[in-house]
Amino acid sequence: MATLRFQALNEASSRKPVQFAETNRKSLIFGSNVFNEKAMKQYLTSDALKAVQSAVLNGTKIDRKLADYIAMGMKEWALAKGVTHYTHWFQPLTGSTAEKHDAFFETSYDGSDPVEKFGGGQLVQQEPDASSFPNGGIRNTFEARGYTAWDPTSPAFIYGTTLCIPTVFISYTGEALDNKIPLLRALSAIDEAATDICKFFDKNVKKVTATLGWEQEYFLVDSALASTRPDLMMTGRTLLGHTSAKGQQLDDHYFGSIPSRALTYMRDLEQECMLLGIPVKTRHNEVAPNQFELAPIFEETNLAVDHNCLLMDVMQKVAERHDFKVLLHEKPFKGVNGSGKHNNWSLATDTGVNLLSPSKTPMSNLQFLAFFINTIKAVNDYETLLRAAIATASNDHRLGANEAPPAIISVFIGEQLTKVLAELEVVTDGKLSPEEKTDLKLNVVGKIPEVILDNTDRNRTSPFAFTGNKFEFRAVGSSANCSNAMTTLNTIVAKQLKDFKAEVDALIDTKAMKKDDAIFNVLREYIKVSKNILFEGDGYSEAWEKEAAKRGLSNFKTTPEALKARVSKQALDLFSEMGILNHVEMEARYEIELEEYTKKIQIEGRILGDLSINHVIPTAIRYQNTLIENVKGLKDIFGDEFKTLAKEQISIIREISGHIEGINSKVVAMTDERKKANNLTDAQAMAEAYCNKVKPFFEEIRNHCDKLELLIDDETWTLTKYRELLFTK
Repeated sequence: MATLRFQALNEASSRKPVQFAETNRKSLIFGSNVFNEKAMKQYLTSDALKAVQSAVLNGTKIDRKLADYIAMGMKEWALAKGVTHYTHWFQPLTGSTAEKHDAFFETSYDGSDPVEKFGGGQLVQQEPDASSFPNGGIRNTFEARGYTAWDPTSPAFIYGTTLCIPTVFISYTGEALDNKIPLLRALSAIDEAATDICKFFDKNVKKVTATLGWEQEYFLVDSALASTRPDLMMTGRTLLGHTSAKGQQLDDHYFGSIPSRALTYMRDLEQECMLLGIPVKTRHNEVAPNQFELAPIFEETNLAVDHNCLLMDVMQKVAERHDFKVLLHEKPFKGVNGSGKHNNWSLATDTGVNLLSPSKTPMSNLQFLAFFINTIKAVNDYETLLRAAIATASNDHRLGANEAPPAIISVFIGEQLTKVLAELEVVTDGKLSPEEKTDLKLNVVGKIPEVILDNTDRNRTSPFAFTGNKFEFRAVGSSANCSNAMTTLNTIVAKQLKDFKAEVDALIDTKAMKKDDAIFNVLREYIKVSKNILFEGDGYSEAWEKEAAKRGLSNFKTTPEALKARVSKQALDLFSEMGILNHVEMEARYEIELEEYTKKIQIEGRILGDLSINHVIPTAIRYQNTLIENVKGLKDIFGDEFKTLAKEQISIIREISGHIEGINSKVVAMTDERKKANNLTDAQAMAEAYCNKVKPFFEEIRNHCDKLELLIDDETWTLTKYRELLFTK
């Protein structure tokens, strides 16, 4: 195995950047492989085009006859680009995407008359096996039927020679089995609720769109080196490995010159993204060695989520051409920064206004404050649900690790906006005098653009920070599907806006208040009750942890703890009332997420045991035998004097034996705890057993293995080391 390591090192160190040439300017190739409006105008009838546009803008159902025409045009477009197959591309509750390819090719019953066939039926609906995907008990294993149904709001695209049609995935009995359905429902809810609020300020607003801009962090590791590490290949992270003497402490990688191989990979990836209509714009080195980031221009949230899911798949495929393995795990390497996926969220009207962007006029700023304060209130009331939305086994390594936001959800708005809220908090109860209203609008609300202009600092320790014209949900994990976080965020804000409108309307109707007076009065109360969630300081400090506890904020450090909020009465009532997920769907997702957590820890435990017993211990024994032979030789030559001459060798032999014993005993104990956990039937109890009884052995076993890595001859160590994984460019 040591030979394999050195072969891989030799192969990796001799690589040159893969030859790659951009085919054309980005603006010219953008969306070339997307069945977008430009393609539809060329291949669809006017009625078919109007049907798709109406479905996208208004959610209207597409007539089956028109679906046939749409399918015909989509097929002709795809065939013209060399496509041979089509697939319904969907997002089951596995965290990744799924696809089943069917050929356009068909024949008659006797095998004659071959033809390329694709009709409205195949476009609108397909039937994959629903029992083989996670369903949380909704479907029995012998009940396989489930359906994928076309989502016209996300355009079809071509990847390779396959036409991919974004779809939702539902069970035979109608429950959502994917991440897209609840997201679409949440986006519809926020559209309705936000549009109602906008009409307080602008009657012309007919639609509000939630926007998302994600920032994807990732590591690149040479594929030959990665293949020598079973833990990297099977879990996405290193379960063993002593930290490199040089890591990120010099800050010399962050925003530095991008290594040649990595840059060529990025250029190739960006070209694929342009063809697929993914508007990636930014690329740079991240903090840790061999860590990078790319980010797109903001998009409508459903499309942005689809694009990020597609990107994560495309990243791996392009990496193969460049002899890289992409690591999307939140913490692939101990001792250096992990990876996140900041979700930048805002709301935009069909009149072109960003509702979270301050304006120059007091009326527009009152609208801004309404959405700004309601968002803060929503986070304050539902912080446990936001924490649950980002809870995974891999993200547990990152949250609160002094490199990412803490597990305590809080909101950062900056010193200047804090002062604005403080002034609004003392607004007169009831009707405002004309002088007070004028003073408020001109001296407080009217000056918000200037406040924002000066308030340029950011708080990187905040999980949910206002950054000038958007909120940045920084705690989302790099491997996550953004839909979970976005479904929760849009749902809680939609609910809050709905409640806000009811309270404002009640003051107008029952107290005979003017609209502005009513809005100010309600916002004042929201500011008072939402103070606990606002925090401007160091989220990594122990003082904040104590202060958060005093404020009654949750601090769920592990996924099993955090996920309980998914099935709380608050959550079940919220998602049911808003029409996002019913109780059965919520409880099913809770079961699925617990099971996923358990299985990931189980797999890691088994791999760690295998590496420790079958790689580390045999290597240690071989080196120990070499030392023993050396000691024997010294004894043969020098007699009793060997005890002095071989003092260090004997000490190392003893130390190796101690670590071998430590590894073996801890692996046996870990395996015993795993067996006990496997006998539990309750999903929550099993997840907690793996979290609290099995997982603690990981670090103990790793410590012994990492100590041996420092003791054993480098020539005999079989596992590729951190310095090689992180610094081979």
